[in-house]
Amino acid sequence: MAENTVEVITGGLVLAVAVGFIVYAGQATGFSRAPESYPLKASFRSVEGVSVGSDVRLAGVKIGTITAMDLNPLTFFADATISVKHGILLPEDSAILISSEGLLGGNFIEILPGGSPVNLEPGSEIEDTQGAVSLISLLMKFVGGAATGPADGTTAPAP
Repeated sequence: MAENTVEVITGGLVLAVAVGFIVYAGQATGFSRAPESYPLKASFRSVEGVSVGSDVRLAGVKIGTITAMDLNPLTFFADATISVKHGILLPEDSAILISSEGLLGGNFIEILPGGSPVNLEPGSEIEDTQGAVSLISLLMKFVGGAATGPADGTTAPAP
């Protein structure tokens, strides 16, 4: 009888730990009920470095995520849909851009709030966008610019 009691208690503890782990894993991967949010749209020239699930930040604080990205066949821009937590009201003249966490860090979407007294409605589009800046293209411009000399493209005279 004592053996059965120990086995039942041990089995119950193992089951409780397994359920706790499943709940924790569900919350960590986003399977838990998401906080209430509202969608906004933005159209970028380039979304290099971000994807669905990337962070949307305001003043360095995560306020949402990218929920969808599609290529607009008419403009050849990337149309992104983001979700923003309810209670965070963004002025309609806010700007949205793709920022980097540093030279080796990942990219995220950053929102720069404007000063308008009118706020964006759910489903609105943020007009002021700035796409990703490619570090490689910047380096190539710098190296190419240093080789040509003066701004007019001519070579400098020999001393």
